Amino acid sequence: QDRPPGRLPQPWSPGIACSRDSVRCSGRHAGSLSAMAQPNPASKVLLMGRCGAGKTSMKSIIFANYLARDTNRLHTTNAIEHSSLRFLGNLRLNLWDCGGQDNFMENYFESQRETIFQNAQVLIYVLVAVSDKRGTSDLSKTGPLDQKDLKYFAHAMDSLRSFSPSARVFCLIHKLDLVHESKRDEVLRNFERELTNAAAGVDIQCFGTSIWDETLFKAWSQIVYALIPDIKQLEAQLAHIAEVCEADEVVLFEKNTFLLISHSSRKDMQDSHRFEKISNIVKQFKLSCAKVETSFRSIQVKNAMFSATIEPFLQHSFVMVVVSDPKIHAAATSANLWAARAHFSELARGGAPFGAHL
Repeated sequence: QDRPPGRLPQPWSPGIACSRDSVRCSGRHAGSLSAMAQPNPASKVLLMGRCGAGKTSMKSIIFANYLARDTNRLHTTNAIEHSSLRFLGNLRLNLWDCGGQDNFMENYFESQRETIFQNAQVLIYVLVAVSDKRGTSDLSKTGPLDQKDLKYFAHAMDSLRSFSPSARVFCLIHKLDLVHESKRDEVLRNFERELTNAAAGVDIQCFGTSIWDETLFKAWSQIVYALIPDIKQLEAQLAHIAEVCEADEVVLFEKNTFLLISHSSRKDMQDSHRFEKISNIVKQFKLSCAKVETSFRSIQVKNAMFSATIEPFLQHSFVMVVVSDPKIHAAATSANLWAARAHFSELARGGAPFGAHL
């Protein structure tokens, strides 16, 4: 149906969503969220890998707003550093950053095995793609994994099977920027093959990462995605917002880290790394604002092809809405987002598991 350009929708009352055709909110989305949310205990996340792998650097970039160029000031982790982190408000992460010196690694799999690996939800195992000493390594070499790396990783898998068999495992093949671009896929495949063989039945996910580009954000977004309860219900709600706003895409980011939480797309997008690039750009912009003691509230980008708006959503999240239809007025999108906020707040009060985190 045709619509006058820029027509504002009627207010979106609970259960009603208004756009071109006054779309009614699907009851199946809200009805399945009626169970009361329970207080969430801290999720135990293990960050492991040998000394110099870059574990503390990536943690500082994601959670402590470090710039990549500033991570060389960080000290080497000795033994285990515990960090209690709040992510998405109510999602608490008990992060164990395990120092990677060989004597510590041996102790983790012997005298400290049960203490470290019991009740873990996630293991993030970091391995170095090549030596980070430029000029001393053959960057074209894609040979087998270092045998000591492989041994420690196999011990970690054995320990997880014994004490946390349901834990998710993410392997980050780090410092991939030191590998020639033409060889990166091959290096990543070789690591993935050898690690899968060493994991012996444990489901692992491998990512190539670097602190110098968006790959680090992509990997950590996937890790966080695994920790959010009832993520499929959240995706269904975002799909509904996209339909109501007649948007090409709706994306939800965590407020502080700007990691991707979830998204819904109504069109095929060409750039598969777009979320991580946006995370990286906004994070850098936030840091620039902080240097002059200010902060940003929203960002709007508009050209002949599309308009994109990034603004606060709920207490711990930002939303990005991308619209390519020039007939859709920005005020209409803004009005629907205000209505969506009320809708999500109502879901949270009704006990939606994901609601407390947004």
